[in-house]
Amino acid sequence: MSLVERALTKMRESGRGPADLSASPAPQRPQYVEPPQSLARLLPAVEGTTASSTGSSKIVQIDRASLRANGLLAPENHQRRLADEYRQIKRPIIAHAIGRGPDKVARGHLVMVASAMAGEGKTFSSINLAMSLSLEKDISVLLVDADIPKPHITRTFALENEPGLLDVLRDENMRVEDLVVRTDVDGLSILPVGKQSETAEELLASARMEQIALQLGTQDPNRIVLFDSPPLLLTSESRVLAGLVGQIILVVRAGSTTQQMVQEAISYLGEGRSIGLVLNQCEMETKTGYYYGYAPSGSGTAN
Repeated sequence: MSLVERALTKMRESGRGPADLSASPAPQRPQYVEPPQSLARLLPAVEGTTASSTGSSKIVQIDRASLRANGLLAPENHQRRLADEYRQIKRPIIAHAIGRGPDKVARGHLVMVASAMAGEGKTFSSINLAMSLSLEKDISVLLVDADIPKPHITRTFALENEPGLLDVLRDENMRVEDLVVRTDVDGLSILPVGKQSETAEELLASARMEQIALQLGTQDPNRIVLFDSPPLLLTSESRVLAGLVGQIILVVRAGSTTQQMVQEAISYLGEGRSIGLVLNQCEMETKTGYYYGYAPSGSGTAN
C-alpha cells in the first residue's frame, strides 16, 4: 500500500468523511499550460464603488469559463459537487486558523500550498481552495503568489505588470497592503509575485519577509492567507517559506508522486507541523464512485 493510500486509509478509519475533489468520476484534468489569452481582466475600480483605504485601486475580473477550459475550475455540471468536496477540505484549515481551544494552531491563518514536484495540481488546489474559503461569511482570503520560478497565479489573473511580493521585499518604503488586488469574487484578493529578482531566495529568507507575512496575517483577524509555493523538491524557496506559516497543505498526485517523494517533502517541513495532504487523482472505488481525500497529519508524518 502506497503512502497516499495509507494516508487515505488513516483518514477513513479516524471517522473523517472522504473529501472528493474530482471534477468527474475518472478525472483527467489537463496539466496547466500557458493559455493564449489571459484568464482574467484587470479593470479599474468600478464606478460607484468605494475604494478601501488600502489595496490597489484595480479589480481582477475573473473569467470562470476560461478557468474551466484550462482545467483550473471544475465543469459547470460538477461545480456543486466540487463545492461540497472543498467544504470538507477547508473545515480543518479554518479550525486551525481561527478556531478556539486545541484546534487553533500558532500562525494557523498563514497557510502554504505546496507539492513535492511540479504537475501535482497545486495551482488548481490553490485557486479552488481560495474560492471556497471566500464563500465563508466571516472570513476573507488573500491568495499570495510565492511561486517565484513559475508564478502561475500571477499569470492566470493577468497581474504580470503589477507590483507584488518581491517588490515590497526589496523596498522597505512600500506597504504590502497597497499592493493587494481585489477580485470580483467577494472576499477574495490576490498579491501577485511582482518583479522577478535573482536574489529571490534571500528576499524570502529575510527578516523583512517575516514582517510582511505577519502584517498580512494581522491586518484582518478573519483573513486566511494562502501562499502558493514552489515544489518542495525542486526549489529551496518553498522550504524557507514553510518556516513562516502555521499550516502546510501538501498536494499529492496519486499514481504519480512516489512514496519516497512525499516522505522526502515532509522531511523538509520538520517535526510537529500541521500538515494536510490533498490527494489528487486518487481513484478508489466506493459505492458512490471515486474520491480524493484530505488527511491531516499533526505530527508532520503521514503513516
